[in-house]
Amino acid sequence: MLAMTIAPRAAEAHAILEDSTPKPDAAILAGATVLTLRFNSRIDRARSRFTLTRPDRVKITLPIDPAGPPEILTAAAALTPGAHTLRWQVLAIDGHITRGDLAFTVTGL
Repeated sequence: MLAMTIAPRAAEAHAILEDSTPKPDAAILAGATVLTLRFNSRIDRARSRFTLTRPDRVKITLPIDPAGPPEILTAAAALTPGAHTLRWQVLAIDGHITRGDLAFTVTGL
C-alpha cells in the first residue's frame, strides 16, 4: 500500500515535455519564429533556459518570454536555413530539473 502512494508522486517529480512548436525533426521556414514548449507541470521560467545551436554550431542563449501560462515557455528567434537543435533546461515548481533536445531543420524562404 505504501508503494502505491509513493509511486504517483515520483511520476510527477519531473516536468515532461508534452508538445512543441516546431515538432521534433520538423522542417520549418526560415525567418522570425516563436519556439514554444508545453510541459505537464508549472515551470519556474526565471530559472529555466533555452540554448539554440545553429547550423554553424554556434550556440546562443534565447531569452524566455517572461509572460504566459505557467506550463508553456516561448522564445523568439531569427532562424536561417540548416539543422538546428534547441536544448532546453527547465525547473519545475517542485524543484526538479529536466533537460532535453529538440532537433529541427530550417528550410529557405
